[in-house]
Amino acid sequence: MKRKYQKTLEAIFSHPISSNIKWADVVAMLNAFGAEVDESREGSRVAIILDGNIVIQHKPHPSPNMDKGAVASLRKFLTDCGVKP
Repeated sequence: MKRKYQKTLEAIFSHPISSNIKWADVVAMLNAFGAEVDESREGSRVAIILDGNIVIQHKPHPSPNMDKGAVASLRKFLTDCGVKP
């Protein structure tokens, strides 16, 4: 795994929850894990599919950073998929 993806994963699992994780970095990391990121949903909804699991996230706007609730949801999803730093 590239160091950049490792740093993004560590930021997702950091305590307290970080609110300065860039959405583009998360998408790049998920693609490296083999996840499908489907941005063709209505509005800012994005479906993330990994190992048969699916989660719907909202693409952050106008800021490129994810909020704490989205990071917590993504953390739970990754844990359920067996991904940990």
